[in-house]
Amino acid sequence: MANPSPPIETIRPEVDQIVETIIYLYTESRRLTKGIAREVGLTGPQLTVLKLLETFQDLSLSSLSERIRAQNSTVTGIIDRMEREGLVCRERSKSDRRVVYIKLTEKGAKLAREIRVEPLEIFRIALTSLTQADLKDLLRILMKLQKRVLARVEEEET
Repeated sequence: MANPSPPIETIRPEVDQIVETIIYLYTESRRLTKGIAREVGLTGPQLTVLKLLETFQDLSLSSLSERIRAQNSTVTGIIDRMEREGLVCRERSKSDRRVVYIKLTEKGAKLAREIRVEPLEIFRIALTSLTQADLKDLLRILMKLQKRVLARVEEEET
C-alpha cells in the first residue's frame, strides 16, 4: 500500500518556499534579460529571439513561438520590429511554401555574437555545480511538476 500524502498543513511551508523560489528565479531571469537587452537597444523578447536564432540558425515562426512560449501573433510582432531594424529576415521554405523561416541577418548575427551573457547561461552555470544525482532528481521532479501543471492548464481550457 502506498504511503498516504501528509496533511496539507505539514507541507504548506515547503510548498510556499518552493513557489517563492520559482517566482524568484523567473523574476531574476526576466530582470537580467531586460537589463542586457536594454544595453544593446532591444527588448527582452527580442534578445531571446536573437540568441535562439544564433544557436539554431533559422527557425520557423511556429517553432520560435513554441520555444519562447508565446503565440504566433506575438512572435510576429517581435519579428516585424526586428526585421525593421535589420536584425532578421524572413525566408520561405523551398519544400513547403507555407512555412516561413526566420533568419539572422549579418547585422543580427554580429549583435548576437557581441552579447556574451545569455541570462539562461547563469542558470546553466549554477546547475553545473550540482551533483549528477541532484541533477537527475531535480529533472525528475521538475518533469513531474510540468506534467501536473500542463494537466491543470488543459483542464482549465476545456
